[in-house]
Amino acid sequence: MDYEDICKDILNFDSKVRFCGITNAKSELIASISKNPEEKFLSKDEMMMSIHYTLDRSEKHTNLSYKIGDEKSAVIEYDKVTMITIPLEKKELLLISTEPDAEYYKIITKARELL
Repeated sequence: MDYEDICKDILNFDSKVRFCGITNAKSELIASISKNPEEKFLSKDEMMMSIHYTLDRSEKHTNLSYKIGDEKSAVIEYDKVTMITIPLEKKELLLISTEPDAEYYKIITKARELL
């Protein structure tokens, strides 16, 4: 699976997508692309902190999967951005950041098709 191509396809799929990346279990971005890199809300350190928190949240939800099933995706809406997370294999996560008014279900569906 070519993660760079998947990120590019997701970014180009919808004009409301701001960022797409894939992180490993160590909070390292192994692929990423931004629509407008100069319009970032977070510094590099803050981005790493956000990824760490996202991995931590995903790990906690995994502890309940034996009761409710595996996590398929998570959406967190903020004032300035919506964050979408889709778990991948080997504790990797697909991270998508969109404008607040994006149709995130459509974006999630497209991302799953590409995966």
